[in-house]
Amino acid sequence: MPSVTAARYGKDNIRIYKVVRDTTTTPPTHTVYEMIVCVLLEGDIETSYTQADNSVVVATDTMKQTTYIFAKEHPVNPPELFGATLAQHFVDTYKHIHTAHVSIIQHRWSRMEVNGAPHPHSFYRDGAEKRLVNADAIEGKGIEIRSGIAELLVLKSTGSMVTGFVRDEYTVLPETYDRILSTSVDAGWKWAIFPALTDVQKAVDQFDSTHSKAREITFRLFAVEESPSVQNTMYKMCEEILAAQPMVRDVDYNLPNKHYFEIDLSWHKGLKNTGKDAEVYVPQSDPNGLIKVTVSR
Repeated sequence: MPSVTAARYGKDNIRIYKVVRDTTTTPPTHTVYEMIVCVLLEGDIETSYTQADNSVVVATDTMKQTTYIFAKEHPVNPPELFGATLAQHFVDTYKHIHTAHVSIIQHRWSRMEVNGAPHPHSFYRDGAEKRLVNADAIEGKGIEIRSGIAELLVLKSTGSMVTGFVRDEYTVLPETYDRILSTSVDAGWKWAIFPALTDVQKAVDQFDSTHSKAREITFRLFAVEESPSVQNTMYKMCEEILAAQPMVRDVDYNLPNKHYFEIDLSWHKGLKNTGKDAEVYVPQSDPNGLIKVTVSR
């Protein structure tokens, strides 16, 4: 007899843009937030699959409308607090729902500077970088939160090497003592479980500061490290984030290599463009190296 062993459903791609107006300044200063929210629910819902019993179904449109109303009635930043507040609502409101998963993608809008001063209501999209949050409210357990960064594209033109790797009959890659290093940073940090929403509220000042610290650590070590390997550099990043925030229990990085290859132009009048003479490179799309790590306290 078949049985449902796992099920969840919900509303994805709920797009929200919110303006927060500070009327204590003249003219009023606006701060803007743009995000995409996904809500997924789990619980005693298997009969909706096996018996077409919709009496256990919270409509996905209800999830969408709830998200809009909560965005109006609650702060949307830090997104960790907003995600936890929304997730806990579904578990508290619907007794047959035992777990609520809320995922948030926050886009990066930065304030313009005009005539040397921050403009009160004009912004620009600051690259493809995204701030990520997953908040899971689990009945009887608490709230699990993972914060993160995605699509943060970085590059340095020197200060990276790859040597001492395994060589066998299939190896043609030469050892490299100076290379371009570029990657799209995908990093995350899991917080210790919050027993209740009030504990998330108490930690509200930690979320933005930890996000900023994780970016600073990523930038600094990427830039200054004479990197013997991507693996070693990303481990040091994890180590520093754990040291900086005692409430974080795990840090993970997912770094794909964005390769730039030298071009041998010696065929044209002996033109030197390899090794120390390399200036013109060809960016590669794929295949690419992919390095992952999770470091736990």
